[in-house]
Amino acid sequence: MRNFKKMSFAFAVSTALILSACGKDSKTSGTENQKPLRVVTDAAYAPFEYLDKGKIVGFDVDFTNAVAKEAGLKIDIVNVGWDPLFAEVGDKLADIGMSSITINDDRKIKYDFTVPYFLSTNKILVPEGSDIQSAEDLKGKVVAVQNGTTGQEAVESLLGKNSKDVKKFENNNLAILELKSGGADAVVADNAVVETYAKNNPNEKLVVIEDKDSFAAEFYGLMLPKGSKYKEKLDKAVKEVVENGTYEEIYKEHFGTEPDLETLKAEQNK
Repeated sequence: MRNFKKMSFAFAVSTALILSACGKDSKTSGTENQKPLRVVTDAAYAPFEYLDKGKIVGFDVDFTNAVAKEAGLKIDIVNVGWDPLFAEVGDKLADIGMSSITINDDRKIKYDFTVPYFLSTNKILVPEGSDIQSAEDLKGKVVAVQNGTTGQEAVESLLGKNSKDVKKFENNNLAILELKSGGADAVVADNAVVETYAKNNPNEKLVVIEDKDSFAAEFYGLMLPKGSKYKEKLDKAVKEVVENGTYEEIYKEHFGTEPDLETLKAEQNK
């Protein structure tokens, strides 16, 4: 009887441990096997998102990973290109569009956005010695832009929507190549893009022109399908990443300067 009792007790304990372990594994695997959100981007926009030895890297990548971690979400970032990312998010084939996307009224008709996470403005990239010193000086010049961007809109407002002097390219890398080859007199794009390019390529003798009177401040947001169930959670996470110092750390790493947190927070709380 004693041995039987011992065996019965041991069996009961073993069974309990097995059931307990199964319960833990089931819960863990449920989290681990959670389908990651599909995040689509155009990885040709250094220093925000670009390819380095086949890997998508950049400010937006580090920031979005920090936001996903804060929100308790898994993400999978995929390079699909500029126009396709809008199509995927619009058709709800992707959960998030992450590609330095300016929040504006036209886009808000079709998409939802998180609260803003980046303050930007368009600037002009020209060769050293250029007579272009302001946006007004772009009139009568050939200007290269990335198609479908606010840079294109800004230039077309100056030169005309169907102006032959506005050269549109799939990405800013191609626009800058057009400038370097002599096919354009200037490039208009987001400040961080042209500033980083000029800084990293000093031998090319390119300079950046600022014109606050002609180019208004813009704010980037993570773009979501209309009615996204993740908006509230992502809004909270974006604000927390900005508030807890993570944003500032990432910003300094990629741009070497301090972010204007006061202006960004004010826009977030509108």
